[in-house]
Amino acid sequence: MTKAGRERGHVPPVCVPLLRRPRFYAVGICFILIILFWLALPGVRFSNPVSPVLFSAEGELLGARPAADGQWRFPPGDRVPERFFRVLVRFEDRRFYLHPGVDPLAVARAVRQNLRSGRVESGASTITMQVVRLARKNRKRTYFEKLKEAALAVKLEVRRSKKEILALFATHAPFGGNVVGIDAASWLYFGRSPERLSWAEAAFLAVLPNDPGLFGSEAGRARLLLKRNGLLERLRAKGTLPDLECRLALAEPMPERLRPVPRDAPHLLDTLAARPGAAPPFRSFIAADLQRTVRRMVEQYSQRLFDRDIRNLAAVVIDNREAAVVAYIGNVGLERRGEQGQSVDILQSRRSTGSILKPFLYAAMIKEGGITPTTLVPDTPVRFEGFKPENFDRRFRGAVPARTALAWSLNVPAVRELREYGIPRFENRLRQWGMTTLDRSPDDYGLTLILGGAEGRLVEIAALYAKLAELASNAAGGGREVRLLRDAREAPSKMKDLGAAAAYLTLQALTAVNRPDEEGFWRNFSSSKWVAWKTGTSFGLRDAWAVGVTPNYTIGVWAGNADGEGKPGLTGLAAAAPVLFDLLGVVDGGGRIERPWSGFKEVRVCRDSGFLATGLCPVETVWVPEESRFDRMCAFHQTVHLDGTGRFRVDSRCEAVERMKHESWFVLPPVQEYYYRADHPEYRQLPPFRADCGGGPAAERGSRVMNLIYPEPDMSVYVPIGLDGRAGEVVFEAVHREDGATIHWHLDENYSLDEGFSSDLAESRAGRAPAGPDGRRGPAFGADVPGGQPGPARQLNLGLRVPISSYPCRKPPWTARSSSRGRSRELPRRRNRGPWCCPPTRPRGDRRIGSR
Repeated sequence: MTKAGRERGHVPPVCVPLLRRPRFYAVGICFILIILFWLALPGVRFSNPVSPVLFSAEGELLGARPAADGQWRFPPGDRVPERFFRVLVRFEDRRFYLHPGVDPLAVARAVRQNLRSGRVESGASTITMQVVRLARKNRKRTYFEKLKEAALAVKLEVRRSKKEILALFATHAPFGGNVVGIDAASWLYFGRSPERLSWAEAAFLAVLPNDPGLFGSEAGRARLLLKRNGLLERLRAKGTLPDLECRLALAEPMPERLRPVPRDAPHLLDTLAARPGAAPPFRSFIAADLQRTVRRMVEQYSQRLFDRDIRNLAAVVIDNREAAVVAYIGNVGLERRGEQGQSVDILQSRRSTGSILKPFLYAAMIKEGGITPTTLVPDTPVRFEGFKPENFDRRFRGAVPARTALAWSLNVPAVRELREYGIPRFENRLRQWGMTTLDRSPDDYGLTLILGGAEGRLVEIAALYAKLAELASNAAGGGREVRLLRDAREAPSKMKDLGAAAAYLTLQALTAVNRPDEEGFWRNFSSSKWVAWKTGTSFGLRDAWAVGVTPNYTIGVWAGNADGEGKPGLTGLAAAAPVLFDLLGVVDGGGRIERPWSGFKEVRVCRDSGFLATGLCPVETVWVPEESRFDRMCAFHQTVHLDGTGRFRVDSRCEAVERMKHESWFVLPPVQEYYYRADHPEYRQLPPFRADCGGGPAAERGSRVMNLIYPEPDMSVYVPIGLDGRAGEVVFEAVHREDGATIHWHLDENYSLDEGFSSDLAESRAGRAPAGPDGRRGPAFGADVPGGQPGPARQLNLGLRVPISSYPCRKPPWTARSSSRGRSRELPRRRNRGPWCCPPTRPRGDRRIGSR
């Protein structure tokens, strides 16, 4: 400033820094407080429990349960339909798409109305503010709470899109009673999903959250009807709803009550909801119509079983093409009074498998070359360390082709096959293929693994059969694991290593429906449909199984009592198979499974024995998997030298070689022959030796003419002590080819003929003790026919009861203790010294597991 300016009184300007201005501080502080207030506002979050909900493959509701807080709050769907959004916005918040969460015009209107009336008539709440109030559990309405809701609404608008805010409101809004959310409301009021709501239904649900208590009374429903119709008229006036559609919507009636929740798959819903980390909704592959049909049929048949005191029944249907469960009946009788195990989900329960696992042993042995389909498997009495398997019908057949043994579900051949294949190997196979219930050691299961010693779940076992069908049908990549829910990860089949050939041959064996059963139940199931099927019955008649396979479907059925109570007639054929075939009648089986075009090779086998053919065998060709290494030659055909008449065997001692006839003869071991001839009248026994040929039967020795049935070599027998303190008896059994043969028994190197223990066969068959050299009869002979079968007099089935005093004992290798009435006595153990010694075993619990 100049000197003149200072003289005129001008004050020079002073420069004050901006940061020292008080007004700036005030603004800054206010801005910081606003930021802090914004950051301090909690986010809008909902942590309400949701209802377990099960949907079908078509999107239909199969079942639901209230949420943990007692509300019907369904999990939100993939999207809320646009129709509901439009009616909701029109009714609740017409400027929803224009305001930032708070509507200033609505606030001004509310203030004017409230001041004019002197009380609160309008809250000016937008949809966004209502979402905030729902998230804050409808706290007490005050001005401060209103301001907080407004701030939170603005924050929510910043973080979420308009559609997301509408979806939050639709999911958590009250719809009367304990119904929460558009998904629960649409199903419980109208029985359909939100996407399928009509204009009238959407308008009803749009006006209901404004005053949800109106639905509880007749007058309230009348007011709701007026609100709904008024909304529809406004939509028509706005041009949203065409005139014709509006008139049709106005004519639609309103619901008068909530619909009952479907209970089409209650056990499946409970099972899914009980899983750790369960995340509803559960979207399954269940076909709704098929589920209802199967459920109705199973419930009807269960009434017949209930009359026989068989109280529980379950079934599962698997679509082999989709590798998915399409029908799931976990149990029956939920409407019955009293506790009868009807709440148990049998499909997921561990039950004794009976013989339902036999096809998988057959498939494994076919693939690895242990057998061919026609290989003869012995079916004769046998013991394995105290375990004595028996066929379900208590009969023996001597020898049967492997595929016939499987089709007839014979136990003894299956046990022999398992012993040959190996228990650990088979158990490991089952684990790899998908059985999750094998949680014990192989030694613990033992040979009973194949007859019901293991436990399995019906849904898993049916899935194993379905994977067989996938393989045999040449499914891409060997098939897939069976899925229950759509969100389950698709995985390749764990059974694909078995191969298509072994799977096809196994199913082919199971198409033979003529099961031997003394009551002839199988005759009821003859059908023109191609089906491979298998039944099973657990020990004690506690579990009845039946599984059927067609190209398109696999069906599994279980019948029994959930508490494990056995009942007469509770067998796979009598209780489960009828249900199986009824269900097969309501599905399209898809024709038949044709033989895969690759994976096979032909082998030349003996037509009679199924082993690789030798020069003596009649030959046929059979298909086996190309991986098979079957290399067992036929040992049943031998060259027989006959005289000129062909009626007698001869040798060079009694007949010139040039006059002999040489013929190939199919000869089974004596014990197999004994049982085999009863079912095969075409079987030709060896002709007898001519009388002048070296003593006849003496020309042959050992197992060629005689077999011990019991005991087997290297077995040990413990003779029990009776209640009276006296030694008990042991029964020996043998089979001889020749009529009138005399058996000389050697017990621990001692020749027993002096004790009267020789046997003239005919007398033994009559149950009388034969005479000894001194003319007296032996003290304890009897004839106990295995399996209770009558046999020809020339076959020996000798029961020899030997008192313990008959056993000389120099120095027993070890002793065992037997007690009676509190007293104990040391008993010597005797070992079998050879094929003519008869001795024996101490059973580890004589478990007889008859399974079918």
